[in-house]
Amino acid sequence: MKTMRRLIYGEVIRSVGFVTCGFLALFFFFDFVAEVQSVGRHYAQGYRLVHALAYVTLMVPSHLYELMPIAVLIGTIFVMARLAQSSEYTILRTSGLDPWRALKTLLTLGLAFVALTFSLGDYLSPVADRTAQLLKVRYTGRITVGQTGAWLKEKQTYGQFAVNVGELTADGNLKGIRIFEFDNRGLLRAMTLAESAAIAETEAWELQRAQRTEFPDQDQPTAEVTRSKLDTLHWPNRISADMVSAALLKPERMSTYDLFQYIQHLQNNAQSAQRYEIEFWKKVFYPLSCLVMVVLALPFAYLHFRSGSITTYVFGGVMAGISFFLMNNVFGYMGNLQNWQPWLTAALPGMIYTLISLTAFGWLVLRR
Repeated sequence: MKTMRRLIYGEVIRSVGFVTCGFLALFFFFDFVAEVQSVGRHYAQGYRLVHALAYVTLMVPSHLYELMPIAVLIGTIFVMARLAQSSEYTILRTSGLDPWRALKTLLTLGLAFVALTFSLGDYLSPVADRTAQLLKVRYTGRITVGQTGAWLKEKQTYGQFAVNVGELTADGNLKGIRIFEFDNRGLLRAMTLAESAAIAETEAWELQRAQRTEFPDQDQPTAEVTRSKLDTLHWPNRISADMVSAALLKPERMSTYDLFQYIQHLQNNAQSAQRYEIEFWKKVFYPLSCLVMVVLALPFAYLHFRSGSITTYVFGGVMAGISFFLMNNVFGYMGNLQNWQPWLTAALPGMIYTLISLTAFGWLVLRR
């Protein structure tokens, strides 16, 4: 059995690696063509081809994370169909490789792909994507959301704050800061405007060139509005740099732990976290789809044919992989719009394909 496992593992890993390299080369080419246009638009700001090449290279881990289940499916289908076509799988079956043992063998290999996908999505991809965005913004402009930037909320003992961040600069600092301070009754108590801010390690922001306006309590009608200008202002809060990045950058590029922290922050401040909860559960379930893909590929080993091309089966694998990718995204949008349970929204595409895989396995493998 060790020889059989070595044969199957080696063939599948080589095939998956080949498919992955092909897809990555395609995405790299398309991304680079798009960045060449950015070079033309921002050449005066110093954006050169070497920067575009570095940006596209840093985006490779994100593409690899997204492509892993599809590559696993196509590569495994190709190996299983080729072994069936050459009758090698028939020899393996007569040597003691029954369907359940074959399934166990592929699931063990699938767990390795699950670990690789999780590592890419939780460690390498977020760091590389953030570095790529900051590299590009250094020459092309700023990172912002819409016309008004990102809004965050901070709840403290004596009141709550609504914070607006205009943009994120290349060095990680914030620009265009507006802080609205409310008391526990919901009345506006003060407003602070700052040109920029640096996030300190002591759970505080260092506001630069701040203008603070304090409004009197309604119980004191004779009091006046107080205005002051400060070169620097220390504002204690629990809004970290990762939380600001979460509001300005795409949530799917964050790690699972950062998403969990941001969700807790939103819930503690009575804000909707539906979108981020869906992305959190997608981060949890997406690597597990590699297991579904290897199960879906196993029935192709039991297709009995001796001649002809296996192109049709590989094409079927490509279409199945693309349909899974599309369904995963569509269900994410539908769950956000229809307010579905986040874990169910993220798990439903995998559950559907698991049912299809087990049905195909039972019909082609066990009954035939």
